[in-house]
Amino acid sequence: MKKLITLLIMVVLVFSVIPAHAWLIYSKPEFRGRIIDAVTKEPIEGVVVVVQYEDHTIIGGPGGGGTSVIKVKETLTDQKGEFYFPSYTTLMGPNSREDDAHFIIFKPGYMQGGHASSPGYFSAEKFFSTDVIGKEGVLYDNTFPLSPQRWKGILGIVELERAKTRDDKWRAPMITVHYPDLRDTPLLYKAIEEAEKNNRMEGIR
Repeated sequence: MKKLITLLIMVVLVFSVIPAHAWLIYSKPEFRGRIIDAVTKEPIEGVVVVVQYEDHTIIGGPGGGGTSVIKVKETLTDQKGEFYFPSYTTLMGPNSREDDAHFIIFKPGYMQGGHASSPGYFSAEKFFSTDVIGKEGVLYDNTFPLSPQRWKGILGIVELERAKTRDDKWRAPMITVHYPDLRDTPLLYKAIEEAEKNNRMEGIR
């Protein structure tokens, strides 16, 4: 019994000494956004939005390791074209650090690049972390310290273009980030199947 109590005290002391932000706690804020038609500027209902929460595991030194998906969530845009994901917190291993959350936005009949983000190299996570959709904001990217990038614009609003040409429709169902598991994203896979069915009916595939 004394050994067990001693062990528990040691565990508590270790966790109190090591900074929580360095490892252990994985925490992402609320995400919200609006999807609109690039031409009409009208909201698009029923767009599938997927968020993939990722971490980076360090193996064998600073240059080792890789990124992995630790949680996937999906939803559909409402009549206003808006979507919302509540904040998400979980635990990570001692050799892991928090990485960016990535997004997939897909609607049959529309073009999509797989990774929805703000202009340039800026983080989609920051783009969708706005408390008010459509407000003007400033994003910074410090990937290259000698030439940091700055972007100013409207946060949280993504414009989708309709797939018009044969090439557009061929590319439309493709997802360029990690394919999530079917069990985690049934809405996404149903939408992809619908797009591919439409393409087959039109003789595209």
